Amino acid sequence: MRAALLRVPRAPLVLGLAGLLPFLWGALTAHLGSFGADALLGARLVGGAALVSYGTVILCFMSGVLWGFATRLTGAAALRGYIYSVIPALWAFFCVGGAGSLLALMLGFAALLALDMWFVRAGAAPDWWMPLRLVLTSVVLACLVLGALA
Repeated sequence: MRAALLRVPRAPLVLGLAGLLPFLWGALTAHLGSFGADALLGARLVGGAALVSYGTVILCFMSGVLWGFATRLTGAAALRGYIYSVIPALWAFFCVGGAGSLLALMLGFAALLALDMWFVRAGAAPDWWMPLRLVLTSVVLACLVLGALA
């Protein structure tokens, strides 16, 4: 996997890894407490609430990324790509909220990997996309699981 990650351009790799920080923060504060950050940041930015909030934002962001990939396709593949690209945002809108939010996000991010793979196979995503997505999604899912177990 390390060799595959070396093919990822520096900017997406660094920004992708930096984007994991709120997930890591949410998982950490879900298990160890807020370190008083809830008084400074507000309760929605610590623990499980932070995981749900940020996870929803990122799942919707990924819809936009997939939409961008769909623009590289033509014909029936483009239509399929556009339809696939809105699924993560619709999933977040209809399924995240309430007691099952962390589970809904876990399912959403797992399904997102399948969509990522479709776009790679359709030739719309760069060849380094899946190694990056596998690493990022693995960490995201681990953080969501930790948040759910807290």
